[in-house]
Amino acid sequence: MTQAKTAYQKPIPLKDLDNAPYWDAADQHQLALQKCDDCTAYSQPPGPTCAKCGSENVSWEQFGDYIKATVYSYVVSYRPFLPGFQDELPTIIALAQLDKVPEVKIMGNILNCEEKDLEIGMPIQMTWVDITEDRALPQWIPATN
Repeated sequence: MTQAKTAYQKPIPLKDLDNAPYWDAADQHQLALQKCDDCTAYSQPPGPTCAKCGSENVSWEQFGDYIKATVYSYVVSYRPFLPGFQDELPTIIALAQLDKVPEVKIMGNILNCEEKDLEIGMPIQMTWVDITEDRALPQWIPATN
C-alpha cells in the first residue's frame, strides 16, 4: 500500500535580493551569514546594508552544515498562527545563539523535543527540513555530542 504525500501547507520563505545567498546555502543544507567588510559585524536577518554601521560593503561567510547553538530564548505555541501549523502543536519556537558566532541569533523551531526538556542554555544543532524540491528550512534539534 502506498501513502499519499501531503503537500507542504505552511508559508514558504521568499528569496529576495538581500537574502538569496542565505536561502541558496540553506537549500544546500549549509549556513551562510552576511558580514560587514568594514566593521566585521554579522547581520541576521540579512539586509541591503550592515545593520550595525550602515555600510553597503557586505559579503557572505560560509559556516558549513554542522551548526551548534544554545537556546537563548523560546516560546511554546499551543495555537496555530497561520494555516498549515495546526498539525504540529505545540510548536517550540526558539531563538538560538550560535556557538561559533555568539552575537548571531537565529530563530527557528526546535524539533524532536518535548516542552518539559526545554531550558535556556540547552545545546541544540541546526537541521534542515526539505519543504519543497528546491527549498530547505533551517530548524533546530537537541544536540548530540
